[in-house]
Order: sequence, then structure tokens, then C-alpha cells
Amino acid sequence: MPRFSVIVPAFQVQAYLPACLTSVLEQSCTDWELIAVDDRSPDGCGAVVDEFAARDPRVHAVHLHEHGGPGRARNAGMEHATGDYLVFLDGDDTLAPGALQAIADRLKETAEPDVLVYGHERVDRTGERVRHRLAPLLTEEGPAPFALADRPGLLRLPPVAWNKAHRRAFVERLGLTFPPGGYEDVAWTYPLLVSADSVATLDRVCVRHRQRRHGSAPFALSDTFGIFDVFEQYARVFAFLDGRPGQAERWRGPVFRRMVDHLLAIHGGPARLPRGSRAAFLRAARVHYRRFHVPGARPLPGTRLRHALVRLGSHRLYGALRAVRRAGAGARRGAAGALGRVRGALLRLHYRLQRRLPVRADLAVFTAGDGRGYGGDPGALEAAFREHAPHVRTAWLAPPALHHTVPAGTRRLVPGTAAYWTALARAAYLVSDAGLDPRLVKRPGQVVVRCHRGSPLGHEGVDLLERPAAACRTDVAALLRDADTWDYVLSPSRHATLAWQRAYPAGYTTLEYGCPRNDRYQRATSADVARLRESLGVAPGTTAILYAPEYRDYRRTQRLGVDLELLLRRLGPRFTVLVHAPHADAEPLPAHLAGRCLDVSGEGDPGRLCLAADALVTDFSPLMFDYANLDRPVVLYADDWEAYEAARGTYFDVRAFPPGAVARGEDELADIFASGHWRGSRSTQLRRAFRDRFCPYDDGAAAHRAVHRLLQGPRPPAPPVTPLPHRHPAPAAGPPEA
Repeated sequence: MPRFSVIVPAFQVQAYLPACLTSVLEQSCTDWELIAVDDRSPDGCGAVVDEFAARDPRVHAVHLHEHGGPGRARNAGMEHATGDYLVFLDGDDTLAPGALQAIADRLKETAEPDVLVYGHERVDRTGERVRHRLAPLLTEEGPAPFALADRPGLLRLPPVAWNKAHRRAFVERLGLTFPPGGYEDVAWTYPLLVSADSVATLDRVCVRHRQRRHGSAPFALSDTFGIFDVFEQYARVFAFLDGRPGQAERWRGPVFRRMVDHLLAIHGGPARLPRGSRAAFLRAARVHYRRFHVPGARPLPGTRLRHALVRLGSHRLYGALRAVRRAGAGARRGAAGALGRVRGALLRLHYRLQRRLPVRADLAVFTAGDGRGYGGDPGALEAAFREHAPHVRTAWLAPPALHHTVPAGTRRLVPGTAAYWTALARAAYLVSDAGLDPRLVKRPGQVVVRCHRGSPLGHEGVDLLERPAAACRTDVAALLRDADTWDYVLSPSRHATLAWQRAYPAGYTTLEYGCPRNDRYQRATSADVARLRESLGVAPGTTAILYAPEYRDYRRTQRLGVDLELLLRRLGPRFTVLVHAPHADAEPLPAHLAGRCLDVSGEGDPGRLCLAADALVTDFSPLMFDYANLDRPVVLYADDWEAYEAARGTYFDVRAFPPGAVARGEDELADIFASGHWRGSRSTQLRRAFRDRFCPYDDGAAAHRAVHRLLQGPRPPAPPVTPLPHRHPAPAAGPPEA
């Protein structure tokens, strides 16, 4: 008996069905059967189902003799199901990687509930993924399993079958099947939830639900059953409740409110109803409202007017009130826009007046881009100004949500305010790693310092003009306009200097002083490293591997290039992996690896992760240049070098001059760590040569040298650079070498 019976109805989804079935076959959990039901589809769905059934014995093909809709197809699948839990998946949707294992783990944690409700995300036709707005209802906080009466808000979730795992014995005992119709999920979901003795939630995206264009998917059955079928489905729900007086007394009111909200969503949604049918639909909604209204069941706050309009059933009145609301909203937006224009004009006038006042030599303004808060090179320079030039006042530009990251002795400025424009107009020093406000008018006496976020490996600036895949989100002209304002650029090496001078041709002066953000690596102690590891959740005595892949410009969605489950299985319990994913839409980590595989993608300060890690695994990430300063092992692994090189281009072949061992496949990557080659003599030699070339100045005094140069000029000379053999970076905290 398998753990899961995954049931997939298929009708006119031949373009999406292979991906749907493949998403099940590629699950890390293998204890399942897949029942694919061809609902007499006129396209190639039947052939796809047979092909997958021939490929894998766990796939069972079921062919219906006539088309009956997804409800009948699911019922046919349930007749063949033998699993403990039923999982439904539409033929154009997919399971997220690791979803079944996460569901299995949560079922075990919550004592095998009757129903487990999990999260989903909507995938539009461009491939963009957005999680459902009611996802917070799936919180796992509090006792579990629970009765629906303890968390009735779950009724607000979409009434669909594919966001739940259903205990098969419970479904059979209840005698529940899918009725015919286009909204068959309604008559399945509500009876199921109100009858369940135990319910649990899983706050994780398990299903990626495809939102297809109107006419191709959501209402493909409207010609057979009609859009008005939704009324019949709710009638079935209330008939079910009436047959169970105890449940009817408790749930008629909440289900009634949910029905009204659902009907209004259909009526008001764009392209949800055939042309000319809105008035008839609202009249039918009025009939249903009066038929199933529960005395004393008050609408939720904010919905009373809408409920009243359904009770009246007048399409003209409904349309008139909507027009009034739209006009009111438009007037409010217009008023807000007018106020915004007046405020903008006043701020521009304020900025012009401030530019007439003298530049203040005792004021320096700093900012870091991409909402990372205080940190990076600008943060290190700001701290150095306070240490070595206390007579200079410092200010940090950041939204209020990031002000908690700014040290207490630094003034906090909100972008767009009068104080912000005053600082930009009068500060003598302006320091940034992501460009300043494009409306900035640089004045004589102002010094603009540009810090880059890492030594360049992939092409940047004008070098991207020949790489349209990588440059599609980059305004190169704006970059060059910003470069024209730079006075100084901080560089960690000759390699970076040459690359940036080609990529950003302008009249600035390059200061090869090292990266201020890397000073911490020479100053941190073993106690600092231990505290960082504890804050990240790294177990004592384990070897922490930081896996930091680079963003792929040529991929619309990002993926992790390493099978973390396989790697950790090969390495054993002595290893922990910290995953710093390249983008927010990267696939989630397997839930069952919690504790050994830690998602640190939200960490805004990669330097903390570097200090905590005993080794780095990366591909093209500039983080390898920073990490090399710690003199800890680096392993290079990239299974798509040719694609990255073709899309973005690189300044040198890092495989020919690597910072450590190079893995050409996942098996070789695991062998490098299992055999100890990752910290062997050859890897040490490669790392030493890499540091000599790319880290000649990162000795812990880069920020001091930069501040000295900005305030005192080239004479007297800046503090000298400590040679590599005499540097003592922070020690790793993992197990000692064997």
C-alpha cells in the first residue's frame, strides 16, 4: 500500500500534462502511485498517459469512454486508488520539488489527520509565480491536528481539491464523491472540511497552479455544464448540511457567507461570465441568497453592502454603486496625486535652495542598494569615518524598515524627504555601492565614492551590450551617467581595476586599497565565529558548507544546481549546508532536511555567512573572491559553464585558475568532501595562488586607507599593506582536520 495516491484528470492539456506527470515522478519521496485519467480528451492526453505508464510501473493509465468532466475523472481515479492519502493534481499544474516529502513529514508530525491543507502559488502565462494572498491562514503555529471549529478561517481558502491531502479511509467512510459539473470542487470541499474530525496545515507551497487564459482552461467545461452550475453545487452543500443537523447548526452561517463572497467574485471578475449574462447571474444569486439565508448570520465587516446588493439582485443598482465607488476612488487618487505633485515641487525647490548653501566638509552620506540596510563596503567605510575621522558627521540613507540596522551613532535619513535632499545637496562625501539618486546634481566640492559589490567575474557595464540575455534588465546608459559622477572607485586587485575601467569608462580615480567589507575577516575572533554559527542554527561540531550559486540571467526561474538531499546523504551527519539562493523565486529546500540544510537566502549580509562557514561551494558568484580572504577551502561546481559564458560572458575562465578543487558533476562534488580533497594540499596550493592574484590588499585596513586618502590626499601615504603570509584571518569553527 503506497503512502499517496496522486490522481490527475486530463482533458485538453496535452501541452502541460508531461510536466505535470514529471513533477510527480521527480519527487524525492518515492512512496506513491500515480493514477492518470484520460477524460476522453480529443487531443493527445491519452497517448501521454500511456507513454508515462509504460515508462514507470507506478503510473496507472485510466481511459474513460466518454467525457464527464474533472469530477467524474477523479472518481474513476479514486476507484483505483490504494494509497493512505489521496492527492489531486490538475493536468496543467505541477507539484513543487519536495512537496510529497514535506506533506508526508507534516502528516507524521500531526498524527495522521483526516485532511491536510497546504499552500499553492499561481503561475501566470509568463511564468511568474505568486503565492495566494490567504497563505497566512496556513500557519503551523498552535496545536495540530485541530478541529475546523478551532480555525474556521480555513473556509476562506479556495474551494479546490488540489490543495489538500485526504485520508482515503476517511473519504470512503464519509461516502464522498465528486458530483458532475464545472464547480464540482465546491460540493467536495465544504462537506469534507466540516466532517473532518482532525485537520492540519502545511505552510509551504506544494502546488504550482497554472492560470491559463480565459477559454482555454478554467471554464473549458462551461459549454457542458454552464457557468450557472455553481448554484447547483452550493445547493448540494446545503443539502449535505441539512442531512446532518449538528453540522448544519454550526456551519450553515459560515458556508452561506462564503457562498455569497464566491458568487460576487464570479460576478465581478473580468471575463468570468459570458457576455450579457451578468444580470441573469445576479438574479439567480438573489434566489440562492433568499433560499439559503441563515437568520442572524451577519456578513463580515467590509462586505455588508455587497451582501445587501446580492439580496436585492438588481444588476443596474449594483453597477451604479460600483461606478460611484470607482469615481470616489478616482477622486481620492486624483487628490493624492495633486498633493504628491505639490509636495514634489516643494522638495525640488528646497533642493535648489540647499544647493546655494556651502558644501559641508564635515558631513558624509552613505547608502547600500537593493534594500540590504547597513552593510557592505559603504557600511565599513561609515564605521571607519566614525573611528578615524570623528569630526565628520555620518548619515545613512535607507527606508524606515531598515533603520534598525544602522548604528546608534549614525543619523538615519529617509529617501525622498527634505532632510534627504538637504544631505545630498550639502554633504562633502557621498558613498554608495549601487548608484545615487539620478536626480542628484553634483556640486563642486562634493566627492562621490563608488564601491562595487564584488570582484568581477561575469561581464558588467558596457561589456553587457553584446550580451542581450544578461543586459535585458540593465540600463547601461543610466550606469554610464552615474559613472560620470564618480570621483573614486575602490578596487581590491589589478584584475578588478582593469575590468571596471573597461566596463565603466569615465574620469574617476581607482584606489587599489582592498575591499573595506572584507576587513572583518582579519579582525573577527573564534568567539565571533561561534556566535554567528549559533545564531544561524549550525550544530556544534559539524562542518558547515556555504552553498552560494550565482543568479542565471538566461533562466526565467532559478534552480539549485546541487541535489542537496543526495549530497548530505553521501556526506553523513557531520556536515551542514547553508544555502544562499540567488533569487527569491528559487525552489524551496526539502522540508525533511531541516537542521542539516539551512536556508539563509534572506541573510542580507553575506559576510556573516562566510565567517560561519568552513567551506564555500559556488559556481560564478563574486563571493568566492571575498571568501578567499579567510583562507578556507573553496570548491568550484558549475554544471552549465557554457550556458553562463554564452549568456553573460566572463573576464577569465575560473576553471583554469580556480580557488580550490573543481567538481565536474554531483558525484565528484560529493567525493571531494567525502575524501577530504576539499582541504587537501592541492586545494591549498590553488587557494594560495588565487589569493595572491585577487586579494593582495585585503589585510584588514582597507577602510582605514580609503578614509585616509579621502581626507588627507595622497600625502602623507596611507597605511602600508600587510603581506599575505603575515595575515591572520578568523579561524574556522568546524571539526579539526583529521
